[in-house]
Amino acid sequence: MTIQPIATPSIPIKPTTGAAGDQTPAVRAPVQTMDSNVFMTLLVTQLKNQNPSAPMDTNEMMAQTIQLSMMEKMTELTASSKDGLSLQMRSAAAQLIGHSVGYTLPDGTAGSGIATAVSFAGDKPAVTIGELSIPLDSITGIVAPSAP
Repeated sequence: MTIQPIATPSIPIKPTTGAAGDQTPAVRAPVQTMDSNVFMTLLVTQLKNQNPSAPMDTNEMMAQTIQLSMMEKMTELTASSKDGLSLQMRSAAAQLIGHSVGYTLPDGTAGSGIATAVSFAGDKPAVTIGELSIPLDSITGIVAPSAP
């Protein structure tokens, strides 16, 4: 089977004005990921441009379709795993409130104190210890609060 090259549509590039007033063509960032839309576009283009006397093998077409399905399921699994990890991190951070925790900052500074609050504003939970906001992954130890 011979695969024909895909003709890319000509996209007009609007020139941009630089700082000195000169016009330079805008650069389009290339797409680095292959999603299901790109895959289906390639498959349909391949089918349209195939040689009628030597059509695409049905086994090969099924294999490509299965690859697409597997890619979509892996993407869903990855997203689900990230959501699960995020939920576990939030739960773990919330359980630190009231406990004495030890931490080591990225610059090597070590310290400890009572966790008084948790922030979920960033991509990782941050635990407030005194005046510092410590990322959850910098916590190195936990001591349970003493019983009254």
